Amino acid sequence: MSAESLLKKLIRGDILVADGATGTNLQIMGLPVGAAAERWVLENPNAVFKLNQAFIDAGAEILLTCTFGGTRIRLRASDLEDNFKAINLKAIEISHSAVDGRDILVAGSIGPTGHMLAPLGDITPEEAEADFEAQARLMCEGGVDLIVIETQFDLNEAQAAVGGVRKITTDLPVVCSFSFDRGTRTMMGVTPKDVALAMNDLKVDILGINCGRSPDDNLAALKQLREETTKPIWFKPNAGMPETDENGKPTYSLQPEAMGALVPLWLAAGAQIIGGCCGTSPEHLAAVAKAVHA
Repeated sequence: MSAESLLKKLIRGDILVADGATGTNLQIMGLPVGAAAERWVLENPNAVFKLNQAFIDAGAEILLTCTFGGTRIRLRASDLEDNFKAINLKAIEISHSAVDGRDILVAGSIGPTGHMLAPLGDITPEEAEADFEAQARLMCEGGVDLIVIETQFDLNEAQAAVGGVRKITTDLPVVCSFSFDRGTRTMMGVTPKDVALAMNDLKVDILGINCGRSPDDNLAALKQLREETTKPIWFKPNAGMPETDENGKPTYSLQPEAMGALVPLWLAAGAQIIGGCCGTSPEHLAAVAKAVHA
């Protein structure tokens, strides 16, 4: 499946399966809580490879790279900025190795910088856009099939990310996905309608919802977004709301079968690419994939 065929599939109404959670699954594999997942790209690449492979075995047709926190600004917080290029290119290489020539797309994951933009914070929109541009350049150098700007909460930062990516490539499909972690609003008060109004005329091919709160809240956000846009919708909800276990690790109560049972609701509400975010294990994803292709 090429990037071009992805868009053709979506235009004709096909439903595709994206992967599950990176961070929470790597924590189960031993990544310390609070540590950047990108650290393991260089220090434990086999774990990242095994997770990629598990998602493919579960039915993922789109595999995200372990680069969510891969901007220079975000890596700086974990003392990894000097490894900016190495981390991004190695993560893409790991995903391509897991795909191993199969009909699966590698999506370059770009998350927020982790900072508020000026005037609320100390990062200007121009600095953020330049940082996203630099990461997108590595995505293209590494040969990703599409770029997923995800877990956005601020329209200004999302627009900076889209601007940075489109300075590098006008050809690759771009997803821009928001996290509505206040129910049907982001932490900055952005609604699905706000997202559609801001993004419908930008060079974004697919709009999305990921992370967020409960399955019910995510479904409500999905329905609102579907009312406001004709673009295909990317949908990766959490496996329920997290709780903390005795070791300080987040746990998620929604079982794989229960997550799979929700898929018909998501399809009816207009989701076209379905996966899962925090708490979504390969077992969860297998249930989702089974329901998608039932």
